[in-house]
Amino acid sequence: MNLTPNAMKVLQKRYLKKDDSGAPIETPHDLFKRISRFVASADLNYGKGVSEIEALDGEFYELMTSLSFLPNSPTLMNAGRRLGQLSACFVLPVEDSMESIFEAVKNAALIHKSGGGTGFSFSRLRPKGDVVGSTKGVSSGPVSFMAVFDTATEAVKQGGTRRGANMAIVRVDHPDILDFTTCKDNSERLNNFNISVALTEQFMNALEAGAQYELINPRNGNVVKRLDAASVFEVIVKHAWKNGEPGIVFLDRLNESNPTPMVGEIEATNPCGEQPLLPYESCNLGSINLAKMVRPVSGSKQSALPDDRLSFEIDYQRLKHTTHKAVHFLDNVIDLNKYPLKAIEDMTKGNRKIGLGVMGWADMLIQLGIPYNSEQAIELAGEVIKTIRQEGRNASEELAQQRGTFPNYKGSIYDGTIKMRNATITTIAPTGTLSIIAGCSSGIEPIFAVCYVRNVLEGTRLIEVNPYFEAIAKQQGFYGEKLMQTTAGSASISGISEIPAEVRRVFVTAHDITPEYHVRMQAAFQKYVDNAVSKTVNFPSAATVDDVKQVYMQAYKLGCKGVTVYRDGSRDAQVLSTTPKVQPATAAPVDVKAVKVTPRKRPKTIKGSTEAMLTGCGNLYVTVNLDENGVPFEVFNHIGKAGGCAASQSEAIGRLVSLALRCNIVIDEVIKQLKGISCHQPIWTNGGKISSCSDAIAKAIEQYNAEGQDAHGGNGDKYTENMLVGACPECGGCVEHEGGCSVCHDCGFTKCE
Repeated sequence: MNLTPNAMKVLQKRYLKKDDSGAPIETPHDLFKRISRFVASADLNYGKGVSEIEALDGEFYELMTSLSFLPNSPTLMNAGRRLGQLSACFVLPVEDSMESIFEAVKNAALIHKSGGGTGFSFSRLRPKGDVVGSTKGVSSGPVSFMAVFDTATEAVKQGGTRRGANMAIVRVDHPDILDFTTCKDNSERLNNFNISVALTEQFMNALEAGAQYELINPRNGNVVKRLDAASVFEVIVKHAWKNGEPGIVFLDRLNESNPTPMVGEIEATNPCGEQPLLPYESCNLGSINLAKMVRPVSGSKQSALPDDRLSFEIDYQRLKHTTHKAVHFLDNVIDLNKYPLKAIEDMTKGNRKIGLGVMGWADMLIQLGIPYNSEQAIELAGEVIKTIRQEGRNASEELAQQRGTFPNYKGSIYDGTIKMRNATITTIAPTGTLSIIAGCSSGIEPIFAVCYVRNVLEGTRLIEVNPYFEAIAKQQGFYGEKLMQTTAGSASISGISEIPAEVRRVFVTAHDITPEYHVRMQAAFQKYVDNAVSKTVNFPSAATVDDVKQVYMQAYKLGCKGVTVYRDGSRDAQVLSTTPKVQPATAAPVDVKAVKVTPRKRPKTIKGSTEAMLTGCGNLYVTVNLDENGVPFEVFNHIGKAGGCAASQSEAIGRLVSLALRCNIVIDEVIKQLKGISCHQPIWTNGGKISSCSDAIAKAIEQYNAEGQDAHGGNGDKYTENMLVGACPECGGCVEHEGGCSVCHDCGFTKCE
């Protein structure tokens, strides 16, 4: 088993069994053996003997330890353990009653506790201001109830390993659609939700015709208003341009490929949008590592790279074998799963959906010498996923012959054509921590950078080079520490002349690829995917609203089931993985020992203001004083009547912040260091979540700086969370935006996998 140091770090932190002190009590070998033995045991239910189970155990173990295939995180964490919840994603219904709403809140909490993510459609809730018959009052609308789900999610820590992720979807013809579209304008709200607007064919037809469309009250089906489709679309697009949300899903398209329409209608997806599910349905996901599905070719040279290494081709035989074993594995997981609700167990076993996807796609292309943004790559994407879908269906058909079709087979889209064990086979999910364990690129995303800076220990940062790039650089003689350092500060190598042009052409990053090619790649995979495709369409920071609009329309015309966009620098929690550019080699060296900074002396008289902040330790009073030029100069903190540690820590923070300001440290940098620090007593206020006293101090200073800057200047630009580049909330490492989610490649933190 060839695990990278980062893979070991993630396994130890998130997946290996631990004792009461938090120390791992199993090795990676033990973990994969635990999973393979447990998953193979399901075959006992189908008449297999002990020797056959042992052989299957070995096959599943080899499948994972060769890093050819990995199941989703809940299966890695919980297979063969007491919790036993193995599904990654769920959809829960939310009907138009208080009983249903709070039943869904309770059920979501149970799912989050067990390690799953949840999707909801809030389209059935009556609009804001609508009559409530039982009380003669008025409804507060879907968005207000989303806040209840968000708060509950924040309060539940998922088995000590993952925090819950949610997807909220509202139909475009809901009367509150504009409130929903703009609900995340306040960055302090709904941070545990991804949001997507469900676009209907009726809306898209009205949009293309330049016409109006109807808003319908879900309580009674009455038309309450008509809106201009283009105007609504403009609001959706502008907000996606502004901060990446909302995404969009094409609702009627999801239902066109619903394999069991007689069972129910699809209204929602899982948190990253790739898994449309019926109410109370769950799905088990897994990914084939395409980086392992290649083999060297003797004879003719097929690689586009100008070197003497062996050329590679796709090993379709291995891909087919891996697909069959993966389908068998995932079908077994359905039987062994401990479902959090009986309704979920019944619906999941009724359809037996699995979601087999891929990771390492960019790595496969690099080995083949094919640029990601090329016609050859688009064509190859269709061939690879078509093979997986066909072989996956063949495997499911074989299982159906042995075990029977899924119970809801009669009346399904397969009825009378092909016997299937599983209602769906393929899904392209974000792979997040799975790709770290496998040591490959994430999902079907391009590589984010050729060189990264990793936080390996407290205060220790190392440059990590893409192994394929490193091998070529050394082979062709352009490898050097200085070049690697320069490359590590760059999200693209396209302008680095020391690297040969053909190498630059193959090692394209997310920043080199036009949005149109991102969509085309997604569409190429979607053509042969039963469910949907999780993929981020990256835009440069200079992209316009019209650029985003064109991509949304392109995704619709090319047959995508949804699309998520991300404009560089737009999202509040900006996520990048590369460091700022290093200084040019011609810059004069700095003698650090010679640099001395003396704090400015305090004037005799100084003015300021005090902000009261509610924290988990009580009321915290933050006073910010200004110098004679109206620039923040010092900070004093007083925490209610508290004494001891809370008071001393608060005073210490104030002294250090004051020292930093008096040494002319930019106030934005001070806020950046304090904001988001968590303690064991977070609290929710009207202004949002206060994670700790440190967080409260930062937010008080931030608020003061934002409000007073126009009047009295300040010693830095207005603070925004965009400055928190690469800030992982758990380890402070670099975080990347990928597959509609975000993941830290240092510790494996992810919002939604």
